[in-house]
Amino acid sequence: MSNIAVIYKSKYGTTKQYAQWIADELNASLFEASEIKPSQMKDYDVVVYGGGLYAGGIIGVKLVTENPCNCLIVFTVGAADPETTDYSAILSKNFTQDLLSKVKVFHLRGGIDYTKLNLVHKGMMAMLKGMTARATKKSSSEISEEDKLFFESYGKIIDFTDKTTVKPLIDYVRAL
Repeated sequence: MSNIAVIYKSKYGTTKQYAQWIADELNASLFEASEIKPSQMKDYDVVVYGGGLYAGGIIGVKLVTENPCNCLIVFTVGAADPETTDYSAILSKNFTQDLLSKVKVFHLRGGIDYTKLNLVHKGMMAMLKGMTARATKKSSSEISEEDKLFFESYGKIIDFTDKTTVKPLIDYVRAL
């Protein structure tokens, strides 16, 4: 097995939980992004980076996009369903085309606890709710399941974290 580092940036804990599960499964070193120097990443054969999705960005991803790694794998964590979400705009915003062609990316589903959100994130979610409401002024049969879930869960605690969803990432790393 390669020398592996799992690095993460997490605001509310779900990305950290996935990073811990991945590191445990791969017997890898685990680092919060602020705990590792960019120069240290070259010491690892494989770097797995995880970051939460916020406003079209992957938090902390500049650590790995601006500092070369021998082999980079990225996982994102967001509240949306990875099975039905198009991440192409997010990936284009966060990676150059050249880097994106070399990186394997996995998308995992996290959660949200509105009671733990900071003021900025609460405001962003309120804005998103308003924009979604305006965009979905349709009959209830035309509103997507994702939008229905968003409205039903707004202001509540939802948690979609699932340890079994890291299996494809684990299998990919083990096959390297």
